[in-house]
Amino acid sequence: MPRMTTAEAVVDSLIRHGIDTVFALPGVHNDPFFDAIARSGGRIRTIHARHEQTAAYMALGAALATGRPAAFCVVPGPGVLNAAAALLTAYGLGAPVLAILGQIPQGAIDRGLGHLHELHDQLGLVRHVTRHAARITHPGEAAARVAEAIARAMRPRQGPAALEIAIDVWPRAGLVEPLPLATPAALLPDPEAIAAAAARLAASRRPLIVAGGGALGAAAELRALAERIGAPVMTYRRGRGVLDTTHPLAVNRPVGHALWAGTDVVLGVGTRLHAPLAWWGHDPELGIIRIDADAEQMDRPRPPDIAILADAAAALAALNAALSGETARAPRADLAAARAGVAPALAALEPQASLLAAIRAALPEDGILVEDVTQLGFVGRLSFPVAAPRRYLSAGYQDNLGWAYGAALGVAAAAPGRAVVALCGDGGFLYQGAELATALRHQLPVVAIVLDDGAFGNVRRIQAEQYGNRLIACDLANPDFVRFAESFGLPAWRATTPAALEAALGEAIARRNPALIHVPVGEMPSPWPLILLPRVRGFESSWQRLLP
Repeated sequence: MPRMTTAEAVVDSLIRHGIDTVFALPGVHNDPFFDAIARSGGRIRTIHARHEQTAAYMALGAALATGRPAAFCVVPGPGVLNAAAALLTAYGLGAPVLAILGQIPQGAIDRGLGHLHELHDQLGLVRHVTRHAARITHPGEAAARVAEAIARAMRPRQGPAALEIAIDVWPRAGLVEPLPLATPAALLPDPEAIAAAAARLAASRRPLIVAGGGALGAAAELRALAERIGAPVMTYRRGRGVLDTTHPLAVNRPVGHALWAGTDVVLGVGTRLHAPLAWWGHDPELGIIRIDADAEQMDRPRPPDIAILADAAAALAALNAALSGETARAPRADLAAARAGVAPALAALEPQASLLAAIRAALPEDGILVEDVTQLGFVGRLSFPVAAPRRYLSAGYQDNLGWAYGAALGVAAAAPGRAVVALCGDGGFLYQGAELATALRHQLPVVAIVLDDGAFGNVRRIQAEQYGNRLIACDLANPDFVRFAESFGLPAWRATTPAALEAALGEAIARRNPALIHVPVGEMPSPWPLILLPRVRGFESSWQRLLP
């Protein structure tokens, strides 16, 4: 066994597990770690940000774009807290992010001695926003701890993991046994559950598939099943692109809602099914089948009729095999009417529809759009065409304002050669606006589209519509965004029409440099009637009536 410092052992283990980048904001607590990276012979690179939130969001973006683990490193205390929102978002999205966290001297942890960046029970706090958190206390356990953390991050139902290392443990040397890459075992379905689900789907006449982030690795299997049973496939945010949104069976959230009342069997694949079951309602006439890799999630908000605890690809492949004798069915009869009923309401969302069409026209098909919490992003979740998984990234149910630009930088680092667009509002963009410097320093060719209505637009809308137009803490004083970007040395454009946006985005992407496009807008029509949709089915027991 070689003799290594803890820092050297962690770097060696990261490399063995295929991690070639650490997003970071360095500091004294982690200096030996960064020195070990510098001595690694270029096998691992550091991309440093101007704020810990961005370092963590970059790792999140990289993990979402690739499906592989991505790492970031920050100092303890303030650094950990600054990164916590990204870990919370990674938890909600099931993203395999590895947080490498500094700590005060090992003998002083949780003693309240007033060390620099001391945070009481830091590891306990981190456990609330990760699926696994552990402390490395000596070099001999470093390789095993890293392997365990990555395995936990990548296990079925992926999620963030964290490792904490004290300032005096990093340079400590000892014998280290390097460990090979551990491949998580596939979670295979129960044959009896597959047989029951296949029989239920074969007998259905109005099936509906709802696919979420857990289905991203099962696109081919999902399409085959949908086409076999004629089932529309509804996606929203995380699952967009698992079935090409131009496919005849692909439907958005409002079309799915229009189909919900008449659905006899719903198959949820890698999704919480929260909105349909808790908001739209259910009754004994609705059969519920769920495929999920998370046993805890399976019974929320109500137990399904058939539960298939398995990886989505394995379960869907087994379902396809069980239904191989079935003749492929035409799409359910009410699909065309449901789609036609929703189309006028979507088309009326202008200028959002035209702006999104302009972005789609300029963005290459394999380009990646990262949407922030913004008026245009809300509509994008419903109508932006997406041909394949991991090309439309959303913050999921955390929906945290200001995440997109940092995440897009991580996407660009992890997917070189792909066009990457961050779709931001003026409020959200300035959460990380200074990271234009990071884009320039590391030549990360993200194009930031900044929609500027001079307000936290959604906050303003709610106050205007629900609180008698009593406006408070919603209007913004903004910089000249074009001059702001140019002050960092980035090319920038101002686009006042959809045609101008398409032209500017096309030119920005062609330059393959970081850039910004400022889009001044006024008040836009509300998309919320197409998102917060009413209940259309009853509940089957009294306790379920307590659900929202």
